[in-house]
Amino acid sequence: MSVVAGPSPLSRLREFCGLEGGATFIGARWLILRAVGFLFIVIFGGIITESRALLGPAGITPIGETLTTLLRQSASPLVAFLNAPGLFWLSDGLGMIVILQWLGMAAAIAVTLNLWPRWSLFGCWLIFLSFTSSSPFFAMTQPDPLILELSLLCLLLTPAGFRPGLAAAAPPRRIAVFAIRFMLFRLMIEAGLAKFVFGGAMWSELTAMDVMYATAPFPTLLGYLLHQLPHWFHVLEIGITFIAECLAPLVMIFGGRRWRWFAFIAWTVLQLGIQLTNNFAWLNLGAIGLAVILIDDAMLVAAAQRLRWSRLAVLLQLPVSQMSRPPLNVWARYSLRAALGLQFAVSGCAYLIAPARIPLASVPTMIATPLSYVKHFYGANGYALFGNLPKVRNEVELQGSNDGGETWRTYEFRYKIEQLDRVAPFVAPWYPRFDAILQNVRVTNSRTELYAATATRLIQRKPAVMALFRQDPFPEQPPTAIRFVDYRYEINNLATWRATGQFWRRTLIGDWQPMVYLNEQGAVVADP
Repeated sequence: MSVVAGPSPLSRLREFCGLEGGATFIGARWLILRAVGFLFIVIFGGIITESRALLGPAGITPIGETLTTLLRQSASPLVAFLNAPGLFWLSDGLGMIVILQWLGMAAAIAVTLNLWPRWSLFGCWLIFLSFTSSSPFFAMTQPDPLILELSLLCLLLTPAGFRPGLAAAAPPRRIAVFAIRFMLFRLMIEAGLAKFVFGGAMWSELTAMDVMYATAPFPTLLGYLLHQLPHWFHVLEIGITFIAECLAPLVMIFGGRRWRWFAFIAWTVLQLGIQLTNNFAWLNLGAIGLAVILIDDAMLVAAAQRLRWSRLAVLLQLPVSQMSRPPLNVWARYSLRAALGLQFAVSGCAYLIAPARIPLASVPTMIATPLSYVKHFYGANGYALFGNLPKVRNEVELQGSNDGGETWRTYEFRYKIEQLDRVAPFVAPWYPRFDAILQNVRVTNSRTELYAATATRLIQRKPAVMALFRQDPFPEQPPTAIRFVDYRYEINNLATWRATGQFWRRTLIGDWQPMVYLNEQGAVVADP
């Protein structure tokens, strides 16, 4: 009786990388591109809503001022462009902002409907890159680099033509499958390393989830309820996180199709849980869309058959083509290899740097210099997600006065935690960028000038900025001063909530930064 040995680990690795096994990814490609198109619709919807206030000529951080300052501080125009690549160097006026944001929306809709998908996706990437590189409101979060890197790599998958359908005769190239799977591996393993190897003591002490829902930017009602559960449940959550971010990336490489299903399901469950409880924009849906690359056409057909979706199984089987795509010409082949080699090297460096939070200044020059030139294109990023969580929740409230400081009225944010009887609504994958960035500024104590700039525009009564808040607290007479009051927020238990209707309790800390006011000359200034 002979024993048939299973595939070797090297064979499994080669199969995962798309180098052998004969798998096709036509269904996965179609699903990923539709997901990316949908997320870009959400993204450009947010830009259309907030762009005038955030980066318009009368906004908080005008693009024109940002680019002018960058050009003045750079050694050359080329260096300035590399630090802020995009189309706003052609024009930084409001007209250009409006044109680009609507062109971006049109391109996103086209990707979703599978119309000119290659050029439409490139347009989404280029236009969103232009916004991302030109304002601090787009450069401080993880969701933006994720969608930029994913969409750039998806260009390698995207079929040509006006309406290519499934494009069964042109299956994705193996190198494209490898590039996107490598991005998924980095995203998963970097998040795990950032927590369980390089993370703060809360992860090793199994207390991180005890504070996660209390300190997340926009915790939902579900997050509030989960926070009330006992410590053992939060330890279980940490265990699920470890499985999805540390174990799953390894078994999906060396375990074959069955274990790739396990990795996909574990990862999806984790991301959906985060999405429903913490509102991290499109970060989680983008991570799920990226994970679809684990599922080849044979896996999709088998799943449809197991679920007895016979029509879907037949539909998936019909277009699958085992033929190889025509080889690229020499110039295109080596250009593609060089581009992906650079992306592989840069992302590998980011993979080593990000989880350990190594400052770029301490990285050897031969590595740091190329990274500094390409990092603002966001084609290769580090994803050290939630390695360190804040232990407490502080919120800054903007209060204005129009009577010399005798009375103060609050500018109420639309989404940021402020009212004691309110938790955040379910808004993800929508991204309330203004509220999120100001909360991030308070957590990190970086870019604090964004608060002062916001207060300046409120005193100047700029309509677009005022519209970011729930209402105007000074309809009869404009404010002459705005202060920044810092509060410590804590979650109430269920009994207190039932008795009072309040989810939160807060303690006054004091003024967070100097007041902004209108001086005798009519200029807006800040206290020293």
